[in-house]
Amino acid sequence: MLRLDLERQAEKFLLHLPPKHAGQIARKLAALLENPEPPDSLKLQGPYSRFRRADCGEYRIIYRTEDDCLKIYLIGKRNDDEVYRLLRRMT
Repeated sequence: MLRLDLERQAEKFLLHLPPKHAGQIARKLAALLENPEPPDSLKLQGPYSRFRRADCGEYRIIYRTEDDCLKIYLIGKRNDDEVYRLLRRMT
């Protein structure tokens, strides 16, 4: 099984969510630990092709697997391009 590694930005976002939403995302993260490439996740394209995205309710999770680690880079609103602007700044 993979181990979970949250980037600072993703952890900060989770801490400010209401408990219900944080619980939904926690369940999705647990499912990603079991299967990091579920059918409902997509590989990003272009310069971000090493990342995948998964949707959880109204949130989007940007992540990738590195060896035995599931690294969560960003969590943000699905309808907002802010998550991709942040990803652009991080890479």
